[in-house]
Amino acid sequence: MNLSLYSAATGMEAQQLNLNTIANNLANVNTPGFKRSTIQFQDLLYQKPKNAGAENGGGNVVPTGIEVGNGSRVAATSKVFTQGQLTNTGERLDLALQGDGFFEVQRPDGTTAYTRDGSFKLNASGQVVNTDGMPILSGFQNVPAGTTAINVSESGEVTYQSASGSQSFRLTVTRFANPAGLESLGGNLYAATGSSGTAESGQPGESGYARVMQGYVETSNVNIVEEMVNLIVAQRAYEVNSKSIQTSDEMLQNVNQLKR
Repeated sequence: MNLSLYSAATGMEAQQLNLNTIANNLANVNTPGFKRSTIQFQDLLYQKPKNAGAENGGGNVVPTGIEVGNGSRVAATSKVFTQGQLTNTGERLDLALQGDGFFEVQRPDGTTAYTRDGSFKLNASGQVVNTDGMPILSGFQNVPAGTTAINVSESGEVTYQSASGSQSFRLTVTRFANPAGLESLGGNLYAATGSSGTAESGQPGESGYARVMQGYVETSNVNIVEEMVNLIVAQRAYEVNSKSIQTSDEMLQNVNQLKR
């Protein structure tokens, strides 16, 4: 069996997944709160016709062995939760998080999801919701009818002002020990997993929790130049693996053409 054919094939498959990841990052370059993904590779099992350290007779020990690799595979993809740039929108319900944390969102099935996308709106009953109409938790209270102003401080203090007076409360922010372990649900939402750790809630701006910036939206943390460089590297790696397959095929062809 010619291992080079199969090893190169695994390399091409791994680079295809790498390309898919890069393409998804670039596709979401304008998605609010989006966090780019990175991909990690591992080498596959090795065939070992001779083990290092084996006895070679007469008490001699083989200093080095023979190991033949079987290619590579994708070990994991993980989100990179670095801070995205804050863009001023001037909208009273656009809230960006600067620092570590998420807003809580109630999904239609009653479960809780988490988001960095602070492009919030009001529904007909005065609830603060995301762009898909899911209610925002994080301590939000319904906005009363006749509210003329909504003010949110960096510490999460929210004040609703109306002709009849004002109403105040404070938001909470949720964070995880390992945010890279969160499950991506789509729609700018994440779900907690056993790898992410349990959700911890706290006051914005305190104990390392993110501050709340009213009138801003956090943009994607995708760096277009970096992703284009990664795209070129993935393309070249794919090409060189395909070249390995072509070379192996030519060698097999030469063997088949041998004559006695």
